[in-house]
Amino acid sequence: MSAVSSRAFRLHGDIMSDGKRGGTPMLLPLVDMCNHNFHPNARIIQETDGGCDKGFVKVVTEEKIQEHASILLDYGPLTNDLLLIDYGFVVSKNQHDYVELKYDRALLDAAAVTAGVHSDAFASPARWQREILFKVQGDWAIQKVILGGVDLVDGHLLATLRVLFAENLESIERHDLVNLQYLAMEAPLGAANESNVLRTIIALCAIALGHFPTKIMEDEILLRKQGNSEAMKLALEYRIKKKETLIGVMRDLTRRLNNVKRIKDKDIAEVD
Repeated sequence: MSAVSSRAFRLHGDIMSDGKRGGTPMLLPLVDMCNHNFHPNARIIQETDGGCDKGFVKVVTEEKIQEHASILLDYGPLTNDLLLIDYGFVVSKNQHDYVELKYDRALLDAAAVTAGVHSDAFASPARWQREILFKVQGDWAIQKVILGGVDLVDGHLLATLRVLFAENLESIERHDLVNLQYLAMEAPLGAANESNVLRTIIALCAIALGHFPTKIMEDEILLRKQGNSEAMKLALEYRIKKKETLIGVMRDLTRRLNNVKRIKDKDIAEVD
């Protein structure tokens, strides 16, 4: 099954009830010889023959390809988890890769304590905070949150922390709750609130890194060790990429935190 999966391409299938097309994995002889790259020089085009049920697939080049050069296709916005499971490799600097953590308010509280911004709201949120969190999260419980990927920070995690660090209901009512889920909204509830949120998420990344049994440097030494099987090398590369994803989130949030500090200092200066 693994051998088949590693050679399969997910093509457009039937239209689902939500209007989207389902992905149908298919074996495409010769096409499966093309390697993956997020910056491809070719692409797959899927066509149908009029009213006929038959479908056609062809590979079209995006640029002039030199003789003996590889034909590269983008397999899609896949995490390293999916690339590893379906194709047997991982990609360095994969912008679609992320780390999943179990949603646990006690873990968030521990992260806030580590960051030095503890709030009693983590253990016992006010009634208005509980009501707003219900609106943000809906009638389903958050099971996990994501760090990394295109959005960098899970929207539900971001909104939850902003609400828990909010000083009062009035500061939240001035904003659309949906906007609280976006990192692009710089300090929507004020510089102090955003500083606490970013510090907590950075600490959460640090805690997640601490749960790995090794550090990146140790993994790199193991990777260079003679006699490693290909499976061991792949496992080490996968683990390194996950750690690099968390470190990348920390670096980006630290940069944002510095920007928030400048806003905070400016506000203090204007008050004085």
